[in-house]
Amino acid sequence: MSTVGLTLSQARYVNKAFWRNPARVFFTFAFPLMLLVIFTSLLGNGTVLVGSSAVKESTYYVAAMAAFAVIQACYSNIASSVTAQRDAGILKRIDGSPLPKGPFMGSRILHSVVVAVMLVLLTAAFGRAFYSSHIPTGTAIVEFLVMLVIGSASFCALGLAITAVIPNADASAPVVFGTVLPLCFVSGIFIPFGNSAPNWILWVGRIFPIKHFANGVMAGFLGTPFDWWDVLVVALWGAAGVLFAVRRFSWEPRTG
Repeated sequence: MSTVGLTLSQARYVNKAFWRNPARVFFTFAFPLMLLVIFTSLLGNGTVLVGSSAVKESTYYVAAMAAFAVIQACYSNIASSVTAQRDAGILKRIDGSPLPKGPFMGSRILHSVVVAVMLVLLTAAFGRAFYSSHIPTGTAIVEFLVMLVIGSASFCALGLAITAVIPNADASAPVVFGTVLPLCFVSGIFIPFGNSAPNWILWVGRIFPIKHFANGVMAGFLGTPFDWWDVLVVALWGAAGVLFAVRRFSWEPRTG
């Protein structure tokens, strides 16, 4: 069987395992929508200045939660599931089996990207139905899809990279959420602050990929200018994640 065939075959297995875990499915799909409802209920009645455009906060949060959903599906899902498989000895057995490593990892990345796309579609449909949010059209949808593909792949790579510093499965959730949630705050995912925040928060947000990914997603939903610099920054972080994972990724269980 070809590499592509092996990858697709493994992806079907990963997909079946995912849908047979109701708790995981519910958390994956319901959590971004729950946050969307909470944030729009508490903060979604006004407007926020994004660039030079004033947009409804409810519409802003639809775009923000779409970006957050992708990060959860790719970065958080890859990091937690791969760490659990490593500690269970599954990766060690795969390492010693005839199955090539590429299709094994590729199938997990492919599954995460598919889930991310489904989450974006679900969030967009939910936002359109309940908050009359804008849906990307025309050239905006092309730019949006480019950022979605690059962002999904990059966050998957970063998810693999972060497993190198996660000591065991018990530490997976603290490390994953400890690296994601603070950056979501300083990147404008949870709180829309435009350029009114302290300079150090703006600078921290610009260093990491979440802010740039959110900018690209919001450009499609909010009609703000799309900046290819954001795509480049996200891609560079993804490349750094690949390089780090290649050098530090472990197939062996850890005891620490």
